[in-house]
Amino acid sequence: MLGHPDTIAALATPVGTAAMAVVRASGPTVPAITRSIFETLPTARMVTRADYRDVKAALVDDVVFTYFSAPNSYTGEDTVEISCHGNPYIAQRILEDLLDRGCRMAEAGEFTKRAFLNGRMDLSQAEAVMDLLHARSERALAAANAQLRGALGRHMQVLTSKLVEVLAQIEAQIDFPEENLPPEDRLSVLRQLDELLPLTRQLIATTHYGAVLREGIRTVIVGAPNAGKSSLLNRLVGHERALVSAEPGTTRDYLEEAIVVGAHFLRLIDTAGLNPRAASVEERGIRKTFEQAARADLFLWVIDATRSLPALPSALAGLMTPANTIAVFNKTDISEAAPDAVTQPFPSVRVSALRGDGFVCLQSEIRRIAESFRSDVGDELIAINARHAHSLNQALHCLQAAREKTAEVSLTHIELTSSDLRCALDNFGDISGRIDNERILDQLFSSFCIGK
Repeated sequence: MLGHPDTIAALATPVGTAAMAVVRASGPTVPAITRSIFETLPTARMVTRADYRDVKAALVDDVVFTYFSAPNSYTGEDTVEISCHGNPYIAQRILEDLLDRGCRMAEAGEFTKRAFLNGRMDLSQAEAVMDLLHARSERALAAANAQLRGALGRHMQVLTSKLVEVLAQIEAQIDFPEENLPPEDRLSVLRQLDELLPLTRQLIATTHYGAVLREGIRTVIVGAPNAGKSSLLNRLVGHERALVSAEPGTTRDYLEEAIVVGAHFLRLIDTAGLNPRAASVEERGIRKTFEQAARADLFLWVIDATRSLPALPSALAGLMTPANTIAVFNKTDISEAAPDAVTQPFPSVRVSALRGDGFVCLQSEIRRIAESFRSDVGDELIAINARHAHSLNQALHCLQAAREKTAEVSLTHIELTSSDLRCALDNFGDISGRIDNERILDQLFSSFCIGK
């Protein structure tokens, strides 16, 4: 466990009146501070009820507290968590008293930072703590929980171990050329790299789904003026979020609202109507529609069932596919006309935003497409943020370069191959925050009979 000279304290629950509040302190002086407040240091993990008296012996509150001894705590340090009544004044009094007793105010994320530095979790797990706090759907919660329990870290450990084995073989040829390692070792290295490359690409392929889980499925509602886009948004949201009028072109700018459909979090974006004869202000709104469409994960193409099928602008048609678009025929309370075949092969549903007809089918179709965004490896192995994606792409570039050099007939590039592999190893290590160069030596001496 790494030592920290100071003890930190902070409120561990949101500010505001509630049934309870929790104040947490962590660091080397926690045992002494706990004794000074409660006149005892109870058995670790034993919940204890006591009066909280400040340094002036004034009664602050009737609390329960739990002491966690190092290294068996969240941070890996001695820690105390004090649960008091949820009056913000009481919680602040307790926090101020802890500061008077020598604690320092914790910095943002410092408890989790100490947990990482003390080896209680790797970097991907530390990041998962924040993902867990901000998860807004069942899928996001499942992915954050899997990552918090080390799923990504364990997968990276497997990849790292495979890479360490390859690097050990390469560096044995550099450091011990007199051993005359057999030429078939080159084929062995190529085979191992050919295993690592697709595994790395597979993980990179999950990064888009990771962004979808974190930020929500960007669902852009498009269609002609007065097709019922705003009415559709209001029906999905459950209240009147957008103004609805019989006058065409009411929506001049995009509106955004968040909803949950099944296990998925959606960011609904209502956009300006696609009017080919738009006036200047309306035209600016349509340009924003195209900007939003360029970033969309899912399109809801709203079509007025009482009119002929409108043409899609080329800027949109190139973005909309059967895998990311639902043709929504609205106003079926007025017209029962069959969907035009031109919408094929887009999946289509028939709704009435006025009466709510067909919305069960629409939500089912949204769930179906949202499920298709999931990676083949499921929720457990997801490179969920941009940092992971950057490190993996860097590692992939290094692995590809190493493979190209290894495939060459000449052995003159073997030092460069080793450099590429170490670059890949460093980038793998950046994801979990753990890489021990001693493992290279351990692997080398255990795999080869050097000096026999």
